[in-house]
Amino acid sequence: MELNKYIDHTILAATANKEQLDKLCEEAKKYDFYSVCVNGANVEYCKKQLEGSSVKVAAVVGFPLGAMTTNAKVFEAKEAIENGATEIDMVINIAKLKDGEYNYVEDEIRKIKEAIGDNVLKVIIETCYLTHFEKVKACELAVSAKADYVKTSTGFGTGGATLEDAELMKKTVGTVAKVKASGGVRDKETAKKYIEIGVERLGTSSGINIIEGTEGKGY
Repeated sequence: MELNKYIDHTILAATANKEQLDKLCEEAKKYDFYSVCVNGANVEYCKKQLEGSSVKVAAVVGFPLGAMTTNAKVFEAKEAIENGATEIDMVINIAKLKDGEYNYVEDEIRKIKEAIGDNVLKVIIETCYLTHFEKVKACELAVSAKADYVKTSTGFGTGGATLEDAELMKKTVGTVAKVKASGGVRDKETAKKYIEIGVERLGTSSGINIIEGTEGKGY
């Protein structure tokens, strides 16, 4: 099991500066992580830092609340791709989902996917705010809108990933989409448990702790 290739090495803090971004990219290259996951304003910079490596750049969109307009999210996603990202991690409009405005949620996901073409779209459903039914519904809407992944959490909500939620999401999407767990995945034992139940990607700032088998704190 190549744990490193499951990891989106992540820094999404509002205070993330160039020194921290440099460190993130150097670590990603050293450990050959799948990608770095950063805020949109840092995509172009990280892309340059990762030149010559296989590490990809993922950008978050509508982050962390998901409460922006659809047009704003579409613009943000397109710009991130233009600046060098090949993966987009978008946050759904959580309130619209909870209000039962399913067409709105699905349409928004679809428009973002269409805007980024063959690039990867991960849909953050923020499970900590959802009921069992809403988690299933959100996954179904993401699949219907042709998203590539469903993702548990932003890491900025009231809770992060749980094995129970990841299993439910995997059961719902089957082989049509993949599952990313994020928020609270901080050690090798936990990472392996997620992978064993079918999770294909892990969003974490504790990638080095996971690879080296040490415990740490982080996203």
